[in-house]
Amino acid sequence: MATTLTTKGQVTIPKPIRDRLGLGPGSAVEFEIAEDGRVILRPADRTLPAKSRFERLRGRATAGLSTDQIMALTRGED
Repeated sequence: MATTLTTKGQVTIPKPIRDRLGLGPGSAVEFEIAEDGRVILRPADRTLPAKSRFERLRGRATAGLSTDQIMALTRGED
């Protein structure tokens, strides 16, 4: 499989290789140069950083108020 190097030095890893290695968006990879000059690509062994307190709360708004009720509270209306 061939791919093209961009002016920024980036390449797209072909989908069959991404699938075989279990790589997805945000995956870290490691490159190694073997003694015979081959380049070895493998998933990086790293643990993902813990989610921030804001990421943990994403999508959890459960005030149970309608948009009109929230706007009235924001405006200080009774």
